[in-house]
Amino acid sequence: MTDVLLPALIVLATVAWMEWVAWASHKYIMHGWGWGWHRDHHEPHANPLEKNDLYAVVGAAMSIAMFALGSPMVMGEHAWWPATWIGLGILFYGIIYTLVHDGLVHQRYFHWVPKRGYAKRLVQAHRLHHATVGKEGGVSFGFVWAQDPAKLKAELRRQREAGIAVVRESAQPVGRNL
Repeated sequence: MTDVLLPALIVLATVAWMEWVAWASHKYIMHGWGWGWHRDHHEPHANPLEKNDLYAVVGAAMSIAMFALGSPMVMGEHAWWPATWIGLGILFYGIIYTLVHDGLVHQRYFHWVPKRGYAKRLVQAHRLHHATVGKEGGVSFGFVWAQDPAKLKAELRRQREAGIAVVRESAQPVGRNL
């Protein structure tokens, strides 16, 4: 039983951990020194690809690196078996991210606008993230965990009044398919 349970727990813990990694990376890297790659995600364009998509390549490299560290074929006797399951967790998070962020929120792969429930909350939270101009300020940096939109709106209002963020005039944020 532990042969299945422990790897499953490692995969699930990694998926949960990756949401925190994604939040921190989005807030402090993508909206910080990595803005050069992320900027086009916040600006209007009709291109099918963005520089921002390079962050998915970084995530894939993290997963591949963990698979390699866990592989006796690559690492020989120095292989660390948990790394394989961590790599699988990163892969699963990448799939979830792709379906939620690129698919549901930005409508890159399918068109469905949720009318209620958590899916609607995810879309609202991410639209509020795109309500700011530039990299300063902002709300909702996670991709799978979405805070209450009313609280996010209040925080955006506070940031605008404090001069921290510039909030778009229109209710409809820019970006691909938003």
